[in-house]
Order: sequence, then structure tokens, then C-alpha cells
Amino acid sequence: MNAQKWHGHATAMARAAAAVVGCTALVLAVTGPSAQAQGRDLARQTLPANDGWASYGTGTTGGAEADAEHVYTVSTWAEFKAALAAGGDAPKIIKVKGTIDAVSEGCDAFAADGYDFDAYLAAYSPEAWGYDTDLSAEPDGSPEGLRRASAAAQDQAIKANIPSNTTIIGVGRNAAIKGASLQIKAVDNVIVRNIAFESPIDCFPQWDPTDGDHGNWNSEYDTAVVYGSTHVWIDHNTFTDGAHPDSAAPTYFGMLYQQHDGELDIVKGADYVTASWNVFTEHDKTILIGNSDSAATTAVDRGHLKVTFHHNLFSNLVERAPRVRFGQVDSYNNHFVANDDYAYSFGIGKESQLVAEHNAFTLPEGISAAKVLKRWNVSPLTAADNTVNGEVTDLIAVHNAEIPAETLESGAGWTPTLRTKVDPVQAVPAIVDHRAGAGKVC
Repeated sequence: MNAQKWHGHATAMARAAAAVVGCTALVLAVTGPSAQAQGRDLARQTLPANDGWASYGTGTTGGAEADAEHVYTVSTWAEFKAALAAGGDAPKIIKVKGTIDAVSEGCDAFAADGYDFDAYLAAYSPEAWGYDTDLSAEPDGSPEGLRRASAAAQDQAIKANIPSNTTIIGVGRNAAIKGASLQIKAVDNVIVRNIAFESPIDCFPQWDPTDGDHGNWNSEYDTAVVYGSTHVWIDHNTFTDGAHPDSAAPTYFGMLYQQHDGELDIVKGADYVTASWNVFTEHDKTILIGNSDSAATTAVDRGHLKVTFHHNLFSNLVERAPRVRFGQVDSYNNHFVANDDYAYSFGIGKESQLVAEHNAFTLPEGISAAKVLKRWNVSPLTAADNTVNGEVTDLIAVHNAEIPAETLESGAGWTPTLRTKVDPVQAVPAIVDHRAGAGKVC
């Protein structure tokens, strides 16, 4: 049965289950005297018990206990940042109404006086500059110096620091945030739900002539980054490049003018994160868990980066869904839909301990199941009961048979216990496609 026919069959098989999966547990998540009232208020729902790593220990409640003075409804970027800053770490709820645009005035609003992109290209073309020297020593008044100043202005404008004990939730089916970078940094107990995120574009990428054999453009700004934080629940959001897909980007110096970084990065000793019922789509380097193999990073990350992904739709991505270093990462009941640009889904990195079970992969004709896994380092993983185009497939065996130079070992060395309902893998595409993403929280 080909992928298209099988997918239609699965839709009919699981439509009834999809109508309730993901809702019942949430209604029951709040207990005690206020359970009935809070169960009706999406903004005060908390992560259910045993729902992934974010439920470990104290669990994740976000701003569920916020008093009336710390509940905000915002519809502009200025209002959103002001609400984040108000009240410190006291529990707060921020309700996002409509579309908030962090770059409403466009990239020109951040450009330093005198910055000119054509002058930048002329100064640092391979013919003029070569490939042997990077641009770090360029003075402030140079084209690179003016680019740095412009980038600093954008950095200040579009980053939003999320405090501890915060819930950010979209109102209704059309809440969106465009061009922003959520910084969940060195905090605890954060919930982000029901928002469509359009990835920020880096208005001023840097050319690095020493990056690779032919130089490269490097960009900043993850849509959301969990940096040294704990107990974070990312649920029922949509992450997309929106109006600025990489496929529409130009090339300069023979290289793609890259203006996107990650959609969700989890780094620097972050721990206890659950990402559930999200849509990650139309992106290249999607999710990074652990950002370096360096000795300094190893000291921070080893023993941390515990993350659960379940019931997410990963659609039309190139790579990193996710790429994993160090962490005990549990990925189950996700649906991966590839296109012809597909490179891989799971990146097996330094000391990673990935468990990937009960996931469904829909690959186009000509894309081998061997590409699902990509070995960056020798780290054993568990990959059981996964399907490719409806057929149960041993992902490790297929990879090793077709890519023997990058042999993978089976057995991650741990068994996940923090799971709620595990759905039959054959039903996963229909369930996830029907329920995942912003506007579908219940």
C-alpha cells in the first residue's frame, strides 16, 4: 500500500479516537477544590501527571496560580514584553490575542546609520576578501561593524525573556507571534500553548569566509530556546517559516543567504521539558538538543537535557527533529512527513540516549528509511515499533544495512516511564494530523 493510500486508510481508522485524545488528560490535570473551574480555563491548565519529562519532580504548572492582577491579555509586541516584565517571578498568565508582530516596521528599522548591504557584499566577496580570514577584527565603521550594530539592535528588539511560573497561551484559534525569539533562560516552570509562531528572520546574517571550504552565511534567533531552564511544557503550538521559507532565499557568494536558526533549541543544561501536540513545519535546522561537543559544554550538559516529544507533527523539514547530544530523550507517537529535501529526522550525537518508539514516518517515493537516523557520534539508541509508510520497520537495521560506514548500536540504556497514553503506531498519523498544532487545544 503506497503512502497516500495508507494515510487515507489510517485517517478513517482513527478519526473517532482523534476527537478525544489529548483532551481528557488535560481536563483532569488540575486537582483539588478549584479543579472544576480550572479545568474549564485553558490558561490555568497544568501538565498532567506522568506526561513526559516536564512532569518529573515538582511538575509543570506555569502561571496556574496567578491572581487576577497577574493575568494579562495582550495584542501588541510592546504589551507582551511589558506583561513579561511585570511582577517578577510571581505566577502570571499572558493571553495572546490575534497576531503579534515583533518586526512590524521591517528590517530597515534596525539598520545602523550607514549600513548598506551592497557595500557589505562588495567588501567581503571571495574575490575581494578571500577565504582565509574571518571578519571578527573588522572595525566598527566597516561594513561588518555596521552589520554588527544593526544585528545588536534587532537582538534587543525581538528577544523576549520569559520569567519563571509563567503561562503564555493563545486566545482562540488564531493567536500568533511573528518574528520573535522566546528566551526561556535560567528559569523554572513555564508553559507555552496554542500559538502559531512564524520563525524570526535574521535581518543581518554574517558572512564567514572561513566556515567550510566555500564560506557560509550564519544566522541567529531561534523561535524558542530553552537555555539552562527546567520544567517547561511546549504544547499545541505551530512553528513555521511562514512568509519567509528558505526555499525563497537568495544566494550570495554561491551560498544560501540563511536567515533562520532553530525552531526550538534546548541547551546549556536545560532539563525536564515536554513538547507535545505541536506542528513543526517548513524549516531546515529544526530542533537542537545540546549545542556543542566541547569540553565546556559537556561539563554543563552531561546528566541533563531530559526531554520528551510526543504527538508532534514534523512536516516538510530538512533535519534535526531533533538532533540530540547527551540527553535522555523520549520520542514517541510522533508523525514525520518528509518531502524531497529531507536529510534526516533523528541526529544521534555525543553521549545521546535517544528512545524513539511508536512513531510513524511518511516518506516520498525514492527516500529510503535508512535516512531517518543520522549518526554523528557512536551512541546507542532504542528504536522499536516504528512504521515507514505503514509498515513496521527496524530503523537501526535498515540504517546499518544501507550505511555500514556509520553503524548504529541498539539499546539506549534506559526505559521511559513518564508517558500517558501510548497510541497504536498505525493510528498515529491520523490522530496527530487531526489534533496537533495551534488552534486545536481543548
